[in-house]
Amino acid sequence: MEAGIVGMPNVGKSTLFNALTNAGALAANYPFATIEPNVGVVIIPDPRLDQIASHITTQKIIPAGMKLVDIAGLVAGASKGEGLGNKFLSHIREVDAILHVVRCFEKAPGGEEITHVEGSVDPIRDIETIETELILADLQTVEGAMVKAERAAKSREPEAVARFAVLQKLLPVLSEGTPARSLLEAHQLDIPEERREFKALGILSAKKVLYVANVDEDDVKGEGTHAKRVRERAKAEGMEMVPVCAKIESELADMSGDDKKEMLESLGLTEPALHSVARAAYKVLGLQSFYTAGPKEVRAWPIPIGFTAPQAAGTIHTDFERGFIRAEIYSVSDLVELKSEKAIREKGRLRQEGKGYIMHDADVCHFLFNV
Repeated sequence: MEAGIVGMPNVGKSTLFNALTNAGALAANYPFATIEPNVGVVIIPDPRLDQIASHITTQKIIPAGMKLVDIAGLVAGASKGEGLGNKFLSHIREVDAILHVVRCFEKAPGGEEITHVEGSVDPIRDIETIETELILADLQTVEGAMVKAERAAKSREPEAVARFAVLQKLLPVLSEGTPARSLLEAHQLDIPEERREFKALGILSAKKVLYVANVDEDDVKGEGTHAKRVRERAKAEGMEMVPVCAKIESELADMSGDDKKEMLESLGLTEPALHSVARAAYKVLGLQSFYTAGPKEVRAWPIPIGFTAPQAAGTIHTDFERGFIRAEIYSVSDLVELKSEKAIREKGRLRQEGKGYIMHDADVCHFLFNV
């Protein structure tokens, strides 16, 4: 599972990407600075790892991570190839969710002018520009596939029939300028075959979005007019918004210990805003964590919500899923309460779960397998 970080040129997108992934030098201040997408891994802050390690002696702690792709700035006309738009849109097609960075600052720290490609700062206009380009690209995809799909559907093959049905539902929605995710929200794609075909089409405007409002240094909590408008837009769409000052976060990313603590306190923050971004992105991707714990390592493993125990075991090693027998599971809260695995066993809180068990967030697992 991976997320793509998108936005108009010069909104602070690459600055945020570098801070999130600690990727190094910042991109130059001009449109299309990032032509090929950079890829990094974002660490998911997780206090439960420390809770586990405080009760189970271990050599190292390994947090969960997610892949983040920095996609070059989109502009109006991207769906027609403007600004290398077709290439950028293909990169978006490959990710599972979108982190949409929106400019909510007028000038850079120090008063430096950073030119906006549209000549002014208007976050809602920018959101609508990118959403429109995604919808137009989807419309091209649907219109291009319609004739072939209609012909194939005459064979009465279930997959072909489902694909044509999906395209018929998508065409009027996209033609009205409405994102494809509205079909999912309206439960118009509840037939399993249709959902599979919908997913196979790689529809851009169906992807979930996390709005990241890049704010001024004096508005780190996102209470200014621009940020409020983005928050209201996100709420209306059923999405989330996180305010971030990318400049401050890039500085915090290079700090540690007392210096970082002092700067956070001066800003009235308890943690870097990037932690909130990482956790929100994890949620948008539909992920949760389970844990393995032993003398060598305590580790968080990211899995999609709804995974079974064998599927979770398979994220560690394919042999674990292939030869799955059962899982011994307890929760982090059990460990915090009872202090040791021995006590958890003695209290009868260690559960024996089979192949049909649906994993829960914060499960701590021992997998038994045989191959």
